Amino acid sequence: MDKLERYEQMQADVMKQYRETETAMAQLKAEGKIKTATYRQLFANKMMLTELLSLYKRYGLEDK
Repeated sequence: MDKLERYEQMQADVMKQYRETETAMAQLKAEGKIKTATYRQLFANKMMLTELLSLYKRYGLEDK
């Protein structure tokens, strides 16, 4: 696997993790569990993933 393929796989994984995190957070929110440690950890992960995605966008590398 060359460098570009590894990068594209990483970007796809980040997007997948972001979507999964949003889904898990929505489920916890629907259950009224927004003050749990799990929700807070998911929130922190989402912020980190959001920053990665914004870097992709800043450099014109976002997945269309």
